[in-house]
Amino acid sequence: MATTTKSKSTGESKAHSDQKTALSWNNGNTGVLVGAAVAGAAVGLAANAGRKLFMQFGNVTAGDWFEALKMEHEMALAIFDKIEATDDSQTMMRSHLLTKLKHALSKHAAEEEMVIYPALRQAGHGGQADHLNSDHGMVKTYLYELETMSNDNPAWLAKVRAFRGEIEEHMREEEQTIFPPFRAQLSDEENSKLTTMMNKEGFKHA
Repeated sequence: MATTTKSKSTGESKAHSDQKTALSWNNGNTGVLVGAAVAGAAVGLAANAGRKLFMQFGNVTAGDWFEALKMEHEMALAIFDKIEATDDSQTMMRSHLLTKLKHALSKHAAEEEMVIYPALRQAGHGGQADHLNSDHGMVKTYLYELETMSNDNPAWLAKVRAFRGEIEEHMREEEQTIFPPFRAQLSDEENSKLTTMMNKEGFKHA
């Protein structure tokens, strides 16, 4: 009888130990699954943060808001190059590249509309700020039209090329006419602050 009692006690102790091992969950497998889910969520968050940092890397390394914007202009034109290299049968590729272009231009526009153009206006160049902001309306119109058109015919690619022509003129005006004297008007401290603010805004849209 004593032996039987000892065996029962040992069994209860083992059951209690198993229950504690499962982190007090009713089912040991549940604890494992929850742990895996938490780990997966952590990896997902880390990956997302890494993606944002990667998207912002160009801005940070440039160290100057004007140089960063010029870099983003070049990146957008590189996407245009890829789109123009497609043929009418590559509809999936065209859709993918248009999505990339839309994201790049949307992030870029947010940086300018929320930081650079207001600063330009504050510095006494309200007319230029309004003009550049109006150009962004043209950009949004082209993106909408390209998204709603069938992209398997030459008319779609012709509109892409017309869009590129318009946006290149906008970029040249910013890079050669408006932004250089504006940057020169600001102190080093003001330019540094503008860079920080622009990077922060871009991070939201990365």
